[in-house]
Order: sequence, then C-alpha cells, then structure tokens
Amino acid sequence: MNTFLLEATAKTPLVSLDAASGILRLEGKSIPENSVEFYRPILEWLDQYAGSPASETILELSLEYFNTSSSKCLLDVFRKLEMLNSSGNVAIRWYYDEEDEDMKEVGEDYQALLKVPISLIALEN
Repeated sequence: MNTFLLEATAKTPLVSLDAASGILRLEGKSIPENSVEFYRPILEWLDQYAGSPASETILELSLEYFNTSSSKCLLDVFRKLEMLNSSGNVAIRWYYDEEDEDMKEVGEDYQALLKVPISLIALEN
C-alpha cells in the first residue's frame, strides 16, 4: 500500500499516512474551502489501510486551528480508527500549544467521545 502525502498549505494541514510504519500525521491548519472534499482521500486511504493495518497505528495530530467542518471530518477519521482498534493497537497523540486551552479542551472532548486512547501532549513555546 502506498504512503499518502499532502504538503501543508495556508489552509490545509500536512498529511502523512505511512502504511508500513503505521504512523499517520496531520499537522498545521485545517480550514479548507471544502472539508469533505479535502478529507475524502484520507478516509478512502484509511478504508484501504484497514484491510491490512500495521501492528500498531498511531495518529499524531498537531493542529494549530481547525474549523467546524474540519472537526466533523476529523471525527470521521477517528471513527475509522475506532473500528481498527478492536485489538487495542491504535492510539491518538493530540499535540497542542501549552498556552492554547481551547485546543486542549477540544482534545478532552474527543477523549470523552471516542473508544481510542488519546494522549494530550502539551508543547512548550
């Protein structure tokens, strides 16, 4: 299975999905004009990946900001990871700026909603 890579832009995050290592990364801002269209290939990649996942899958999220429509798409990504987590081999690392209480709270909200372990990791400035 191929690695999926999208470079970051002013409105979209870096996306790096590596099937071999099981490391999935989203980093930057997520405010695309059409979130559903932006996240569609990511969700399709995850569908393929689910057929033969790595022994451990880790999603590393380091988002500075995301809009409401992106939050819905992120939830779709998390739900796909939940389905992979039947053997307890999926984890989410939620990185946030230590001074960004809002982003920390959003991570806590996702922790409460999901059956995948989410580690909240504060980054120092």
